[in-house]
Amino acid sequence: HVQLVESGGGLVQPGGSLRLSCAASGYTYSSYCMGWFRQAPGKEREGVAALDSDGETTYADSVKGRFTISRDSARKTLYLQMNNLKPEDTAMYYCAARLGYCLSFKYFDYYGQGTQVTVS
Repeated sequence: HVQLVESGGGLVQPGGSLRLSCAASGYTYSSYCMGWFRQAPGKEREGVAALDSDGETTYADSVKGRFTISRDSARKTLYLQMNNLKPEDTAMYYCAARLGYCLSFKYFDYYGQGTQVTVS
């Protein structure tokens, strides 16, 4: 049973930083593509960053140069370091996983419950 639990969201001023964490359990962590998605009120969910099992990363254009995805395989934890935050980054952020290699932001099988990030 795959479980993804996010933490680290909160309220931050524009230009500030936050680090999101996602604790994963219930599967062979190293065999999965891991990602972060976000959804703002009234908008569709969008992919933010993805990290393949071989270390390759993918970022949405809107966050390139500001966000960094990483993971600690020993702790089965995924991170999203967010710097220079902007009001338009305000959203619920979700951790996600899919078995196998990343295919951009498509075909993710599992999502966490989300953690709210508010930039104001």
